[in-house]
Amino acid sequence: MEHDHHDNIQRLKIVEGHIRGIQRMLENDQYCIDIIRQIHAVQAALNKISANLLDGHLNSCLLSAIQGEDPLERTRVLKEITEVFETANKV
Repeated sequence: MEHDHHDNIQRLKIVEGHIRGIQRMLENDQYCIDIIRQIHAVQAALNKISANLLDGHLNSCLLSAIQGEDPLERTRVLKEITEVFETANKV
């Protein structure tokens, strides 16, 4: 299934710039709390991208599987989502 990833690609380019900025901050031995704040901003941006991707998946792939005739596909897609959340909650 084809998706429009333009917004997420733009967000990733911004994250990429922030990561380079964090690297420069470390190289310049800047204040640790400022670096941590930038790391949190990157994490929030990545979480937004993840949420966008999940929304797209739920409204396309999952909907197709639920409305489809194949019970194994429904089970597979639901299990996949569960596994993603289990993995995300591991530290």
